[in-house]
Amino acid sequence: MKFAVASQDFRTVTPHAGKANRFLLFDAVPGNVPLQTGTLDLPEEMTMHSFSGGLHPLDGVDVLIAGSAGAGLIAKLHERGIVAVVTAESDPARAVAHYLAGKLEPAAAHDGCGCSCDGHHHH
Repeated sequence: MKFAVASQDFRTVTPHAGKANRFLLFDAVPGNVPLQTGTLDLPEEMTMHSFSGGLHPLDGVDVLIAGSAGAGLIAKLHERGIVAVVTAESDPARAVAHYLAGKLEPAAAHDGCGCSCDGHHHH
């Protein structure tokens, strides 16, 4: 499976998947250590929040993992065949491995971050 993990610093899982322009890319299968295959550093107009149109660099990814994602983004990704997953896990490779093992820690509700998520869980 192919994974993209929102990571604005290329080290940790970061929130706001729709506005993220940096992703770590992984190939992984259950039972094996996830293999980082590259990074994406997209221009602002290519964030999922801003993008509309044809092919996107995230097309072909099976799962996108982030610290948060709004309902609109989740629907947009679903239309592209990408499963959006939100998590409290901060380590990108561990997030991928835990997703495959069915034990990825969900994101906690948050507020006060300035986002428009109303402080509730994103699923």
